[in-house]
Formats: sequence, structure tokens, C-alpha cells
Amino acid sequence: MFFRRHLSDVLLSGASNDKVRLLFGARQTGKTALLAHLLAGAETASFNLQDSSLRRRLESDPSSFSREVRALPRATRHVLVDEVQKVPALLDEIQDLYDADPTRYQFFLTGSSARRLRTHSSNLLPGRSHVYSIYPISRWETDTHLADSWPWSQAATPCDDPPFPAQGLERMLVYGGLPGVRQENPDSAPRTLEAYVENYVEEEIRREAAARDLGAFSTFLRLAAFEAGRTINLAHLSQETGIAATTVRNFYQVLVDTFIGHWMEPYSRPGRKRLLSTPRFYFFDLGVRNAAARLALDDRLLDSGSGPLFEQWVALELLARAGYRGRSHRVSFWRTKNGAEVDFVYEAPREDVPIEVKWTSRPRPGDARHVETFLDLYPERAHRGVVICRVEQVQQLTDRVVALPWSAL
Repeated sequence: MFFRRHLSDVLLSGASNDKVRLLFGARQTGKTALLAHLLAGAETASFNLQDSSLRRRLESDPSSFSREVRALPRATRHVLVDEVQKVPALLDEIQDLYDADPTRYQFFLTGSSARRLRTHSSNLLPGRSHVYSIYPISRWETDTHLADSWPWSQAATPCDDPPFPAQGLERMLVYGGLPGVRQENPDSAPRTLEAYVENYVEEEIRREAAARDLGAFSTFLRLAAFEAGRTINLAHLSQETGIAATTVRNFYQVLVDTFIGHWMEPYSRPGRKRLLSTPRFYFFDLGVRNAAARLALDDRLLDSGSGPLFEQWVALELLARAGYRGRSHRVSFWRTKNGAEVDFVYEAPREDVPIEVKWTSRPRPGDARHVETFLDLYPERAHRGVVICRVEQVQQLTDRVVALPWSAL
């Protein structure tokens, strides 16, 4: 059974019919499965660059791609190129085919590394492409009833596929939201996540980084996973790992370029408080983060780390929503040098919403005090705030702040 993805309807919308569609995301987030499902039954020519023999042939003669595409039967409208970053020269061939007749083919390209494309090709099809990102399973893609009055909320897209079954919070905090892992038995999910880190994150990304000292990257990866969700001090990490700060910075950039991680910048609108300017870093999936940190992938993980894990889970949900919504949506955090802090600020075109995250199931008005401070400082942009917690029903904590159940996020 194929479950609904947020992009199921978006990718085939008329707005992109005359554009090349680029779908980026980390490995195992469902790029290939989604496009294979959407294009099933259509006349589609597929080029899977994970196939080493095909990849070598196209690397040695990229122009053969154009010749093969032109030779396709007239009924073939869709051309799918999987992991296009493995042969960046194909982008020039696709541009030539597109420019010759923008309506002849509908190109769908997937990629799990923007780094290779930027390194080996300056041609990212400007003006000819629409770029989409895919994330691990979001609450948008489950069968629960979500809050619908907040800027990060959105009604389910029209789709005949059923939604992903909802899962308990504790399982999501330990195993994350990769589509395959969600459907696994807890007995095998830890091994799958460990293999993901060992076989993909460490091996593939090492090649991306072209690191001479492979042990240094492994050391960095574990510490970066431990530090996820905290403000990043490169000098401190350099001292802890014995790796030069410039190398640490490059390793972080590799994680971003391969969609394994996201930077979160501090809130930057003018205010009366002096703000901290150091960013935070988040792994794209909690299960992968936990495996990279070599933590116990079972319920023991929640005994001491439930609060920070919950906060990271909320961060990833908000980052996914903003990513799907587009460049006019952003997630930041707010912290002053005087110690006032709000975990997240969801920045939408018309308002900014301060968000505090609490593990508690019994929120109190005092939990909203920093949210209220933020609302006082930015009245032109912020009019209401949220405390996301484990409460069962929405509660009004103050005149401007509500406690929102995690299940309604």
C-alpha cells in the first residue's frame, strides 16, 4: 500500500507542467517511491543512476542521454532521472532537450546531494525548473486531526492514497520518521537506523567531503549528533574533537548539502533586546540522529532525554512545514543575552508566532512567560503564542498564549 505524501498532488499540479521538476531530499525519504507511484501507468522512461553500468556509460558519453530520449516513442511523455547528482553533466543535456521543445517531455529529477551539483555543474536549470524538497513523514501526512488556525497548518492535499497511520510520540522520538523505518518492527528498526548511518551517512558523505582522515569525520558525526538542537560553537567542537575549526565547518556544510541536517538561525527582526547570533543545527530525522550519536535505540532513551528529544521533534515538524510552504516561511529561535528565550519562532508572511516546547502534561501560565515577553517586544508582527506540550486538550494559559497538544501540531 502506498500512503499519501504531502507532495503527491503538488508534483503533478498544472503549475509545474511546463517546468523540469527537481525533487531533493535525504536518502530513504521516499523520493523515488513517490515518483514511481505518481507516474505509474504513464509512459515513462526511467534512468536510475544508482545503476553503476548506466552511470559509467553516461559519464563517459553524456550526449548519449539526449539521443536515447529523442529516440523514445512519441507516447512517452515522462522522463525520470534518479539521483541526478551522480552525473551532473546530464543537466546540460536536459536543458538542451527542454529548450528545443518545452512541452515535449516532462522531466522529473531526484537528488540527494546539492553539493555535487554545485561543485560539478553551475547549471541548475534556472528559469526552467521548479524545485521541491521532501522530508521524513510529517504530521501533515498522518490520519490525525490537526490544528487548522496556525500559519504552519495546512489542509491535506487532494489525493486518493490513504494517510500514514498515526504513531505514538514515544516511538517517533526514538525511531524518527523515515517511511521505511515507520513500518518496521521495533526489534529490527534499530539495526536499520544503524545501517543507514554506517552505510550511507558515514560512507557516502565521506566521499562528498573528500575527507583524507575518515576517522575524523566519524568523530565529528557522533559529536554533531549529540550537539543537535543546541547553539553551535565551532571553536568548542574543534577542541573537543581535535579537528580544525575550518574542517568542522566544512563537515557541517556537507551534512546540509546532502540534506542530513538543517541550520536554524536566530530571530533577527529589530527589537529592544540584544540577541545571540549563534545558529543551531538539527539532523533531518530523530532516528538517524539517535543512531549517529550511538544512543540506545529503545525506551531507555526516553528516561533521561525525553525533553530535548521532544523539542527536536517539534523543530523538525516546523522545519518540514516551512520547507513545504516555501521561502516565505521560516523557522528561527529567539534568545537574548539577558537570558530570555523562546524555543522557536514560526515566521510566516503575515505574522510571527513564538513557540515554547514543554514535556509537561500539566502546563501552567508561568510556562508562557518568555512567550509573553516576545509578544510584548514585537507587537507589530506577533499577536499570539503557543506552548506545545503533552496536554490532552487545548488550554488558554494567558490572554494571548494557548497550550497546544503535540497531537494537534
